[in-house]
Amino acid sequence: MISSMYTAVSGLNAEDTQLSVIGNNIANQNTVGFKNSRALFGDVLSSEMAGMQVGSGVRVDDITSQFTQGSLETTSNALDMAIEGNGFFVVNGSSGERFTRAGQFSMDKSGNIVDPQGDVLQGYQADANGNITGTTGNLQLTVSQLPPQETSSASMKLNLQSTAKVYDPTTAPFSLTGGAGGTPTNYDYSTSVDAYDVQGIDHKVTAYFTNVGASADGVSGDTDWKANYVYNDTAGNPTIAGTQTLTFNSSGALVSDNNDSPIAFNFATSQNIAFDYGTAINAPESGTGLDGTTQFASDFAVENVTQNGSPAGTLENYGIDKNGVITGTFTNGQQKTLGQIVLANFDSPTSLQQLDGNLYTQTVDSGQALIGKPQTAGLGSVNSGSLEESNVDLSDQFVKMIAAQSGYEANSKMITTMDQLMQTLVNMKQ
Repeated sequence: MISSMYTAVSGLNAEDTQLSVIGNNIANQNTVGFKNSRALFGDVLSSEMAGMQVGSGVRVDDITSQFTQGSLETTSNALDMAIEGNGFFVVNGSSGERFTRAGQFSMDKSGNIVDPQGDVLQGYQADANGNITGTTGNLQLTVSQLPPQETSSASMKLNLQSTAKVYDPTTAPFSLTGGAGGTPTNYDYSTSVDAYDVQGIDHKVTAYFTNVGASADGVSGDTDWKANYVYNDTAGNPTIAGTQTLTFNSSGALVSDNNDSPIAFNFATSQNIAFDYGTAINAPESGTGLDGTTQFASDFAVENVTQNGSPAGTLENYGIDKNGVITGTFTNGQQKTLGQIVLANFDSPTSLQQLDGNLYTQTVDSGQALIGKPQTAGLGSVNSGSLEESNVDLSDQFVKMIAAQSGYEANSKMITTMDQLMQTLVNMKQ
C-alpha cells in the first residue's frame, strides 16, 4: 500500500516536470529562434509479486528540444538573420564557442557583429582584396577606409561620324598651341574620363578625336582617327600624354584600336592607362568590330565611358546574401566582400546542452560541430532582414497542459484513496 503511494508520488513529480516544460514553452512563444521542448517519460519496474512484475511508477528520462523550422518574420534590419533549413549560427565570447538559431545581431562599437549577450558572430575572413579565405574568426563590418585604386584602364563606346571633317596630319596636326592657354585645335570631337592616381586624386583626361582620312594600313576604304589624350600636368598646364590610332573599315566597324601600348601620364607618379574602344576585327578575340566604337554617318555620340580607378572610400552600406556572404558598399561606389557567415550542424542536435540566452553548447552525445558555408553539406540558407519565430504551437501546448493537469489530479486522487484505505485498516484494529 505504501508502495502504491510512492508510485503516485512519482506520477505527481513527472506531471509537475511536464507542466514546467509546457510553461517554459508558452513563456517563450515570442522568443526569436526558440525551440520548444518536450519531456520524455519512462516507466519504472522495480518489484516482483508472485512472479509478476509490478510497476513502481514513472520517471522523466529526458527533456529534448524540437528543432523544427519556425516561421520567418521580415524586418528592416540587415543584421537580423534567420536560418531557413538546418544549422546554427556560431558565436564566440568569454565563455567560448556557442551555437544559436536566434539571429538578432547588431554591431558593437568595434564593428563586430554581436548577439544580445555580446558574443561575436563567426565566419570566414576576407583578405585585403575581398577574397574569402578558409580562416574563421570574428566578423567585422568596419573598414577604416578602402584604399584608392589607381586607374590602369579605361573603355569608351562611341560613334565617330564618318562624314566629319578630315584633317591632314602633315599640314593641320592636332595641337595645343592654337590659342591662349594651350587651346586644342584641329580635331572633330572630344569626350572626357576621370582618372585616379595612386593617392586617389581625380584627374580629368580629355580625348580629342581627329579624322585623318585614309588609313595608313593600306587597305582600301579603311579610315584612321587619332585619339589625343590631354591632361593638366603637375604645374597645371595642358599636356598631350600620347596618341592612339583607331582604324575603321568602309562598313564603320572597328578594325583596330592599337591599345597594346598604354598611354603614359605623369600624375602624382608615372602612371600608364590602356584605352579600349571595343573588340576590334584584328583583335585576338576576332570580334565583329561593332560591339564598341563605330564609324557611322550618324551624329557623334558617347554611349559609355568607364575606368577601373576610384578614390578612397568608407563603408556606407552592406548586404548579406543567402550564402552568408557580406558585401560592403563604399562611398566611392566600390563594393568589397567583407566575410562570409558560417553555420554549424551536429550529428545529434537534440543532444545539445541548452544555455541561457537561447544558446547551445555541444556535448559528447551531440558530436563535434560540423562547420561549413550556408547552402552546402545539408546546411540551410541565411535570410537577411528576417527573424525565425519560435516553433511553439500554443494549441498543442494547451492540449498537453490539460493532459498533464488531468494526470496530476489523478495521481493526487490515488494518494487520497490510499490514505483512506490505510485509515480503514487503522480503524479495524480499534
